[in-house]
Amino acid sequence: MSDAAPMPVAAPTPMLVNASRFRAAHEADWARLDALVTRVEKRSVRVLADDDLLAMPLLYRTALSSLAAARATSLDRALVAYLEQLCTRAYFQLYGPPGSAWAQVGRFFRRDWPAAVQGLWRETLAALLLTVAAALAGFWLVRADPAWFYGIIPDAMAQGRDPTATADGLRATLGGHGQGGGREGMLAVFATFLFTHNAQIAIFSFALGLAFGVPTVLLIAYNGLTLGAIVAVFAGKGIGIDFAEWLAIHGTTELFAIMLSGAAGFRIGLAFAFPGRRARGDAAVEAGRGGAVVMLGAVVMLAVAGLLEGIGRQTVTAGATRAAIGAAMLVGWLLYFYLPRSVERGDGAR
Repeated sequence: MSDAAPMPVAAPTPMLVNASRFRAAHEADWARLDALVTRVEKRSVRVLADDDLLAMPLLYRTALSSLAAARATSLDRALVAYLEQLCTRAYFQLYGPPGSAWAQVGRFFRRDWPAAVQGLWRETLAALLLTVAAALAGFWLVRADPAWFYGIIPDAMAQGRDPTATADGLRATLGGHGQGGGREGMLAVFATFLFTHNAQIAIFSFALGLAFGVPTVLLIAYNGLTLGAIVAVFAGKGIGIDFAEWLAIHGTTELFAIMLSGAAGFRIGLAFAFPGRRARGDAAVEAGRGGAVVMLGAVVMLAVAGLLEGIGRQTVTAGATRAAIGAAMLVGWLLYFYLPRSVERGDGAR
């Protein structure tokens, strides 16, 4: 055997491509893609015909191949820069955010939020049943032994609305009966505390779903217990209907938002506990995407509930009118979320 060192192998040199021929072979595809992207940028993807929608991803991949070849060869920099710009523009139209900020907001309310809520209908039903069961339990506990009220409702939330209060005193806290001054101020404080309490329940129900959903179950159950305990106090004084009317105008929206937040937390907890073939973290992240959409919408619902509460406390005094508004809001939310929707045309390129 010879001890001579092996001959060094020369490094491969980049293949030279004739720029004119390269342009002639692919320029028609680039021009068509450029024209389609320009039309979408100026107007909307809806202006494209079906053939153009189907061709756009193929033209994008062709342009990417041309860009890769141009970079690997000795083609001029101007062509490389043009293809980079063209591929970037096409990418954002195919896979980027859909249109302007206003278009994204419109898409969220028109399709994304209702679709996310529909996908959580089982978890939402579970949150509803848990709330009702806990409310019944809280009601029966306080009616059987009023001492339970003090173990369920914090003093800051009760503010004198406890089993020792008189019927007239409780009725005065509901407003709309000619009370003013200090009574109105007390009502404002109570309403603000109640809204803050419910908002915290909603946020934590979603955020703590990662802990296998256990804190979410406890929070939803506790919210039901507090509701049942308060109803028991007012019903015990014979003004349960008055309280229900006061609560209905904003409570249907507010409680619905809490249940949706709990449903999102349930979905994350179930995905984390039972990931299937996926990694536990990947399953939780996937569930969290849809849950985040629902939670963002729940924040909107809580804001609407706050406006309704302000209107109900200051301008709507008739109990029947308050109840009618609350019922109309509930029906409106149900139709908005669960009414079947046709698939929008124009997303085929995305």
